[in-house]
Amino acid sequence: MWYKLDNQVRQYMLVTFNYWNFTITDGALRMLVVLYFYDLGYTTFAIASLFLFYEFFGVVTNLIGGWIGARLGLNRTMNVGLALQIVSLLMLAVPESSLAIPWVMAAQALSGIAKDLNKMSAKSSIKSLVPKNAQGALYRWIALLTGSKNALKGLGFFIGGALLSLIGFQHAVLVMALVLTFVFMGSLAMLHTDLGKAKSKPKFSDIFSKSRHLNVLSAARLFLFGARDVWFVIALPIYLGSVFDWTHSEVGGFLALWIIGYGIVQSLAPQITRYTMGGNTERNPDGRSALEWAVGLSLVTAIIAFSVQQQWYPEWIIVIGLLVFGGVFAINSSLHSYLIVSYAKEDGVSLDVGFYYMANAMGRLIGTMLSGWVFQQWGFSACLWVSFVFLVITSLLSWWLPRTSDRNVTHTVE
Repeated sequence: MWYKLDNQVRQYMLVTFNYWNFTITDGALRMLVVLYFYDLGYTTFAIASLFLFYEFFGVVTNLIGGWIGARLGLNRTMNVGLALQIVSLLMLAVPESSLAIPWVMAAQALSGIAKDLNKMSAKSSIKSLVPKNAQGALYRWIALLTGSKNALKGLGFFIGGALLSLIGFQHAVLVMALVLTFVFMGSLAMLHTDLGKAKSKPKFSDIFSKSRHLNVLSAARLFLFGARDVWFVIALPIYLGSVFDWTHSEVGGFLALWIIGYGIVQSLAPQITRYTMGGNTERNPDGRSALEWAVGLSLVTAIIAFSVQQQWYPEWIIVIGLLVFGGVFAINSSLHSYLIVSYAKEDGVSLDVGFYYMANAMGRLIGTMLSGWVFQQWGFSACLWVSFVFLVITSLLSWWLPRTSDRNVTHTVE
């Protein structure tokens, strides 16, 4: 029974439940906007521009949101994120004639703020709920939260494509807003008010990280997510529909399966990386692990890009190759997610996590804009080559991450 569970576990379950529901609406909304506005005749770069404020305000939110969370508590930042997503969905429920580009960009801006407030709050809260000497448990909890979130984001992609086909754009966003309203009301009632609040009030200048290792990891994260989004966000769904004549449901279904598989691999990352480290249960991932997996992802991307450029069964290469990419990318992402929470200071953890996810959002912003522009100018294979270059940079940056795998590294990195 819920009331018999340990208080820390109850809070973890509530944070995860909030994050799951938010993530489904976020994935569905992304797919709805891409497919709906492509049907209206927008170019790929114009569609990418609709997400400009979404990604830009994600950068700003992560930078400032960590400071706000440390001062006011992560429960407030999470609940504000849920509320803003409801407002964003309602803004898009207006008639088609009112969906002008500035209006959609404004709604997407609110959604971007909401998404990163919610994500920063969820990831930071885990540090507060796990004992500081339980690094193995921290890795597993972070992997489970991140992996399940991405699996559900994939489900959201499928739901978005299906809802667009079944009930149309306006009704779809209304249904999602209603569901999220119930989640928001439950979160207000049950989430602890002191979750993640710093013991001392941090200064605004503290939003910038003073840790060399955290800064290097943040830079690596920027290029890692730029490498994914430069082909995934705009170019891939448009390419599948325009070149291979896939329907909305087929595009949404494939992207859903991709992200669901990606999320499952993320959840299993502790077992997978333990196996690659010789089954050593005492050793947690370090900078060497991040470097090895980044190099592996670079090689996978180069093979896919070359094959697509040479037109070697491009439909099969894209489907199978990008599934492989998703699996290896999932390990990279999960390792990064663990390392940032591990490196972060115990008091006011959201400051460090917020700075790191600011870099993550900047990578998504760069990747999203390049996805529309590069695809429009040079095609899908060019997007994959840009991805490869970004991953080479990620690998070079990962070389500078600390190699110490001792559990004490968490509390010595300042």
